[in-house]
Amino acid sequence: MSDNKIVLVLGATGNQGGAAARALLSRGWTVHAFVRNPGRPEARALKEQGAVLVQGDQNDVECLRRTTVGVHGVFSVQALGYEPETLAAEVRQGKAVADVAKENGVAHLVHSSVDGCERGSGIDHFETKADIEQHVLALGIPATILRPVFFMNNLLHFAGADGERVLQLPVRPERPMQFIASDDIGHFAGEAFDDPEKYIGRQIALAGDEITFTEVAALYERLTGTPTRLDPQPIEDRMFEWFAEEGYRADIPALREEHPGLLTLERFLSQRLATS
Repeated sequence: MSDNKIVLVLGATGNQGGAAARALLSRGWTVHAFVRNPGRPEARALKEQGAVLVQGDQNDVECLRRTTVGVHGVFSVQALGYEPETLAAEVRQGKAVADVAKENGVAHLVHSSVDGCERGSGIDHFETKADIEQHVLALGIPATILRPVFFMNNLLHFAGADGERVLQLPVRPERPMQFIASDDIGHFAGEAFDDPEKYIGRQIALAGDEITFTEVAALYERLTGTPTRLDPQPIEDRMFEWFAEEGYRADIPALREEHPGLLTLERFLSQRLATS
């Protein structure tokens, strides 16, 4: 490991960046948390945990260039795009981060993408990530690409329920979905920076569990005591078509060998619901 222990963490107030920042702080790294608003509660919490807040905007290439000078590593993640303007911004930002990392001789870029983007999914916000990945790989910089699946954190949307919990989702009830906790993304980011010889050059799909949404509903009911059911909706969106046709392909048993503490959805929900 380099004597330079500084990692710039982009998206530090979000699910992935926040998890990466906390994991790195716990491992003794100096975290420069790249934030747009240092006054946000999430930013203040990171500062209290020991992070150095660096105010900036990923749309500002000069800011990215300046904040990557002298750092050992960069954890790169961009906000999810949904329509042409934000999709284009995601690609522009992701490529700019990689470009300035190369320009400034950053020793290790860990970039968060999505599993399936490498398989021509036809999903707009997967294709943007494929574009960024190809750019990173073409630059030939020392990089690790993490490819998370469906976030367990997104299921917390259904935590509150009055009388009955209904999961209205455009999914096939019998089709399993792979899930990952953001804290486990942070774990693998930390592992990558701690053990670059093992992780540089790898593209790793990340998942911790694989169950159907019918089973998700049953799990919620068992944990909360609130009657819960899945209400399948028509599948019209391309992403949910892809989930039904092909879906994520992370090797969960292999990941658990690397990280025995990898969270199942039951453990994740048990922990989060207990603190809500």
